[in-house]
Amino acid sequence: MDKKTSLFLERRSIRKYKPEKVKKEDLDAVLEAGIYAPSGENHQETISIVIRDPELIRKLSAINASYESNPDRDAFYGAPVLVLVMADSRVDTWVEDGSLVIGNMLNAAYAQGLGSCWIHWARQEMETPFGRELCKKWNIPEEYRGVGFCILGYSDERERPAPRRKPGRILYVD
Repeated sequence: MDKKTSLFLERRSIRKYKPEKVKKEDLDAVLEAGIYAPSGENHQETISIVIRDPELIRKLSAINASYESNPDRDAFYGAPVLVLVMADSRVDTWVEDGSLVIGNMLNAAYAQGLGSCWIHWARQEMETPFGRELCKKWNIPEEYRGVGFCILGYSDERERPAPRRKPGRILYVD
């Protein structure tokens, strides 16, 4: 495997983080990768909201965990940074566009030596009264919907690429 490809083959979701603050240059590199994600018809209608306030992270984690079977767990695994990706729902490809932003950030995080993980339920969470109030406070237009959270931090687990449980399917049609 060549060095360029290894980034995509070795990156894994991290679910245990050190409490240390993420370096600004590392975070900026991840956010820039998100900005340069492809988007349908080049609309570029996503917003990445960086959340580092521990109290707000705790509140969002509690709401997020309430959608799961274990509402007492930390839905964000102790990550010191959340990036909430939202997209304009008036754009036909809003879910795909936001997903590509998160995908780029996950790969960029690994390249920067950061751990990361996609966390679901952002759409539902941002439609709660608390989520709507946050969007209002942040001046996010009401047409924007949550796509997902990209959690970031320095890994506190031994990173090792797990083997694929199922091989992906590839079909060549020549």
